[in-house]
Amino acid sequence: MSGHGFHVHGPHDHAVEHAAHGSDDFSNNIAVMTAILATVGALFGYLGGATQNDAALFKNNAAIDKTQAANSWNYYQAKSSKQNLAELAMTLPGVDPKKYEAEVARYKHEKEDIKKEAEKWEDSSKEWNHKSDESMHQHHQWALATTAEQIAISLAAITLLTRKKWMMGLAYGVAGVGIALGAFAWLHVDPIGQLLAKLGGAAAGH
Repeated sequence: MSGHGFHVHGPHDHAVEHAAHGSDDFSNNIAVMTAILATVGALFGYLGGATQNDAALFKNNAAIDKTQAANSWNYYQAKSSKQNLAELAMTLPGVDPKKYEAEVARYKHEKEDIKKEAEKWEDSSKEWNHKSDESMHQHHQWALATTAEQIAISLAAITLLTRKKWMMGLAYGVAGVGIALGAFAWLHVDPIGQLLAKLGGAAAGH
């Protein structure tokens, strides 16, 4: 779901425009409410698209570092092969072992440096993957918040057509849920995920 996929406009726009031109307070309140929700939904949609882009960028960085790690490990294997050949040469008859001892020691030292380099790239790749997963999870939170605002706008349009105050209350309630979800996403808090994790842990315990 890309940032362009988030939108808060729909067939109800005509009803909202009609409300904006209305003379009664009820219609005017609906128009103001819808305009505010559309603005909030657009902001949530933008932030959702931004976090998705971050997730893609972090995943790309992880892939690059993983490739660097693989190259380092290949280099490590090449040094290991040379070390093995040098160790084998030391056992051949008529060969001065000391001639190859220095080479074996050099390859061991070089391998240690290459190993540290490979592990550094692997750790970096894991860190980028972790950041990507976090950004993608936050993107899903923004998507839920945006969806809630879209539903609230649709309920506002229905309220305008039916003129039922309880529908307005429902629209306000859903809008509040959407704003709460957006606040949680902004604060990097996931109460829904934590609740599901606890329920899953409790079920596993039984």
